[in-house]
Amino acid sequence: MQTAQRIIKKYRRKRVIVCVTVALLTLILTLGIRFISQRNLNQERILAFATHSVNALDKVLLPLQAGRSALQALVGLPCADAHLMLRKQAATLQTVRSIALVKGGIVYCSSIFGDRDVPLRLIQPALPSSEPQLVLSTDQSLLKGSPVLIQWYPVSDTGEDGVMQIVNIDLITRMMLEPQRPLITDVSLGVGTKFLRDGQKVTASLTYDDNDAVVRKSSEHFPFTIIVSGPGASGLALQNLPSQLPLALLISLLLGYIAWLATASRMSFTWEINLGLAAREFELFCQPLLNARTQKCVGVEILLRWNNPRQGWISPDVFIPLAEEHNLIVPLTRFVMTETVRQIGYFPAHSGFHIGINVAASHFRNGTLLQDLNRYWFSAKPKQQLIVELTERDALHEADYRMVRELNRKGVKLAIDDFGTGNSSLSWLEKLRPDVLKIDKSFTTALGTDAVNSTVTDIIIALGQRLHIELVAEGVETQEQARYLRHHGVQILQGFLYARPMPLRDFPKWLAESTPPPAQRNGQILPLLPLR
Repeated sequence: MQTAQRIIKKYRRKRVIVCVTVALLTLILTLGIRFISQRNLNQERILAFATHSVNALDKVLLPLQAGRSALQALVGLPCADAHLMLRKQAATLQTVRSIALVKGGIVYCSSIFGDRDVPLRLIQPALPSSEPQLVLSTDQSLLKGSPVLIQWYPVSDTGEDGVMQIVNIDLITRMMLEPQRPLITDVSLGVGTKFLRDGQKVTASLTYDDNDAVVRKSSEHFPFTIIVSGPGASGLALQNLPSQLPLALLISLLLGYIAWLATASRMSFTWEINLGLAAREFELFCQPLLNARTQKCVGVEILLRWNNPRQGWISPDVFIPLAEEHNLIVPLTRFVMTETVRQIGYFPAHSGFHIGINVAASHFRNGTLLQDLNRYWFSAKPKQQLIVELTERDALHEADYRMVRELNRKGVKLAIDDFGTGNSSLSWLEKLRPDVLKIDKSFTTALGTDAVNSTVTDIIIALGQRLHIELVAEGVETQEQARYLRHHGVQILQGFLYARPMPLRDFPKWLAESTPPPAQRNGQILPLLPLR
């Protein structure tokens, strides 16, 4: 059997788990989003750097390509005639270190040296060529050992004649090969099988650290590639992730708190009661009331049972107080009314048979109980006598007393439940003028064993008889208790001696056999739970 503490603890644990899960997922999601956004930003920056470097070198080489026709026309002219033109062209193209004319594989004229007679292959082994070439090499003429970028344009089919333009590569490396740390730790220019790093000499290979990420960007106009390396977009984003932790923690705590507030109703026992009502998990039981002298059944008290598929059977001692505390007792009482009317055919259809329904004092406010009775009970015009068994008498107000009188005028009897316990007092008898007093089972159980409570029982019986109020004794379990109560004038008896609470559908069988059947459902003995 589930206890209130166990159920509430279970829901609180579920609620904590949900909120912690939300907070952790938020933390992971926030860090994940920050990681992805930073990684994407790093990728964009790396790609933008590589693209910028390619465009910068394109801007250097495109003017050389545009002016090659004029230079190619000079090939074959005497150096004395072509030299001035070469110097003017070199001066116009500030990125060009020198321009040379080649005839028959021999460099015969240079913008710097003038007349020359040097085989081109001695200077640059990869030249001459029958196709235009971009060559990354080492200077062997002016600044020996320094890297040079050579643009070769042939003018003959054999490729032995042509124009050679040597680009000022030192200026280019400072302009586009300088790393941007920590994102980019190394930038290289690759032309064919040769590579150049900033501040280094031309090499035939490149080496990188095992953890480096390499990005290559090739020109669309010339055969060169810019190679960028570094820790990589993901690696650097991961390194920067701890700096995002405070913000992520703040967001996760905030959403965890919002989840705590949002689950206050859905992850609570009150939500479970609402769900139980919607899913019709509650079931009506009844316990017969017998005339003490004739032993005939004169009525029943309607009891509410809850078989919660998520928690199991839950005692009314658990869910009734919680329902009263969270203003859900009225919906439960409405459910009892509608189900009682729907199954009214199980009971004898005459006014001598009464049906008792427990009603909390909070149901009296603003005439709510009278409205509900008009809607659910009187509209069905049942023949049985309705008895409203009042609980929580301390919560009644002056306006509610007038509502009690109105119920009496409509033929509804009023019973004070569990009289002798809690806040019961003589003032309630004067204010409410009830038709029935129900003696609490604690006094019935004490008969013959507890002198003090037995005396209180006698006083209650005498008080009821003096005020002409019908008496009902709850919790009768032995013949001795029944004889004592019958002898002292108690008219109605209720308890396990006569019948245990049973589903409404079992009542006709019990009434016909006059013996209490076991309370069963689906072939299994049910836990029989007392309902206040």
